[in-house]
Amino acid sequence: MAGMARAFADRELAPHALAWDAAREFPVATLRRAAALGMAGLYVSADVKGAGLTRLDGVMVFEALATGCPCIAAYLSIHNMVGWIIDQFGSSEQRFKFLPGLNAMSLLSSYCLTEAASGSDAAGLAMQAVRDGEVYRLSGTKQFISGAGAADLYIVMARSGGPGPGGISAFIVEKGTPGLSFGAEEKKMGWNAQPTRAVHFDDCQVPRANLIGSEGSGFKIAMAGLDGGRLNIAACSLGGARAALDKALAFVGDRRAFGKPLNQFQALQFRLADMATELEAARALLLQAAAALDAKAENATRLCAMAKRFATDAGFAIANDALQLHGGYGYLNAYGLEKIVRDLRVHQILEGTNEIMRVIVARSLIGKIA
Repeated sequence: MAGMARAFADRELAPHALAWDAAREFPVATLRRAAALGMAGLYVSADVKGAGLTRLDGVMVFEALATGCPCIAAYLSIHNMVGWIIDQFGSSEQRFKFLPGLNAMSLLSSYCLTEAASGSDAAGLAMQAVRDGEVYRLSGTKQFISGAGAADLYIVMARSGGPGPGGISAFIVEKGTPGLSFGAEEKKMGWNAQPTRAVHFDDCQVPRANLIGSEGSGFKIAMAGLDGGRLNIAACSLGGARAALDKALAFVGDRRAFGKPLNQFQALQFRLADMATELEAARALLLQAAAALDAKAENATRLCAMAKRFATDAGFAIANDALQLHGGYGYLNAYGLEKIVRDLRVHQILEGTNEIMRVIVARSLIGKIA
């Protein structure tokens, strides 16, 4: 599957990535072609038309896709997370109603956890879900939602009970539900080929049948989804970094200064060696974390946090070094380096900031910190 994903990235993503970025175009038709190859439901069960692969398979696919465009690969990773949550925690009715469409990407999806006042403190979210007979009335706003407005299906975390993580529930909200609306498309540093908007819920009435799992289980569902999401965004960072390193190797082989190719200067050789070493070290940690998540190992969450922190930091640094090796050309849009740098920068923030990754790792090592 990873080989097929790389071929798809080379053929369908890389030739168009700069144009999509410049036009802020969300290439839905291209996403649906990826879905036709099984890449929209990578680790969703086969009985609902998913690919039924492992997390280890998944990270290799996302790394390969991100060599063509980290932004599009990252949206596919979010879409896959939504499908996995419904597959793992949804009812039989929810699985068979929504997953075939999600896996074909006839339905696009978004994941709604973050709020303006509760980003890193996800357990402190304020959005309300009040039970009223056979519906829940949702009120509040989610912020920084990828795919918002274009998506057909939203997994939404809202407070149906008291304070803290135990009061949070998860809901499926369908586009067109009265009370659901969207803010203006955000203007961002990167990730321009997918829309980002606030999502508003104004007494939005969601059927009780769209509650995922039981009341109060939403925070656990959200965190389980994020373990895999962190692996995927780490993989997207490595794919972008891999593409940047390949560009740098080609450039320093062709470009000459002081009578010889740039790759004959030892200082630049050492930088390339460090970039390649960091890339391989990050990939090794990522594959270890993916294998641990597949095995449901006790330390899986810690390893996922480690891999996300290390790979997204390394990926951005490698891309930035590749830009530097291009000199002034790296700063030009036509060479593609500045887009990779812009796209990878947000990976250190989303799916839990890298500071929060350090908190997760520290707590798992020494217990809860007062």
